[in-house]
Amino acid sequence: MKDMKYSDKIHLVGRAGSVMSLCIMLGIPALICAVYDIWPTIGEVVSIGSGLLAIFVPTAISEVFSYTPILGSACYIAFITGNVLNLKLPCAVSAMELADVAQGSEEGDAISTVAIAASSMLTMVVIALGVVLLVPLQPILQQPAVQTATTYMLPALFGSMFFGMITSKSAGEYIIHGKLKAVVLPLIVIVLVNFFVTPISGKEGYAMLGAIPLTILCAYVLYKKGAIKVELAKKKEVQPVAPTADGDMIHGDDVQEDL
Repeated sequence: MKDMKYSDKIHLVGRAGSVMSLCIMLGIPALICAVYDIWPTIGEVVSIGSGLLAIFVPTAISEVFSYTPILGSACYIAFITGNVLNLKLPCAVSAMELADVAQGSEEGDAISTVAIAASSMLTMVVIALGVVLLVPLQPILQQPAVQTATTYMLPALFGSMFFGMITSKSAGEYIIHGKLKAVVLPLIVIVLVNFFVTPISGKEGYAMLGAIPLTILCAYVLYKKGAIKVELAKKKEVQPVAPTADGDMIHGDDVQEDL
């Protein structure tokens, strides 16, 4: 275990945690069914579960393909704890930007894992406080102003994420110029399908499965044609340190400012 790389360790722990989570999620209802002898029939499971699987399986597959390049191995804890899009993803992206690490690197994996773990613990604390304070705060939460404000929480969150995406050209170690051109055609296709073929409400997973490869294809074609350009980001040059008269070390930038 000592000689294992970080990626090997995190995958080992992540797989073990995923198996344990599945055992707990499936074991609790199985235990209840065994204690009260209320096992459902296979026909009931198929008839009820088939509709849910048709909706959530494509969504789960599309989330794996879309979130994994951003979160890396942190997807293990993100998928186990849930609320990836509205909580875990913004926390991880913000943490990697503040730490100035590239997505997909070992440093990015470590930072996003810490950010998602901290978000999960904070979420549990907030939920516990919400359960305890639900009755005392009920008159406040039922006020029209508060109910109106809560309807804008997710749009505000997604809007800030989208604004940051369209204004930033940074992609870890690279700078991408014209990256929004790759989403124009997929966006047009989804809008046309939604208004003229069939509404995508409830079929978001299928829409994502179709939009992901189309976006990748558009990005590849535009990159080959020169419409999208990728270049290495300029690394910040660190000035050498210089000793002071009393033996302390100061940064080179400070020496230039003093001069």
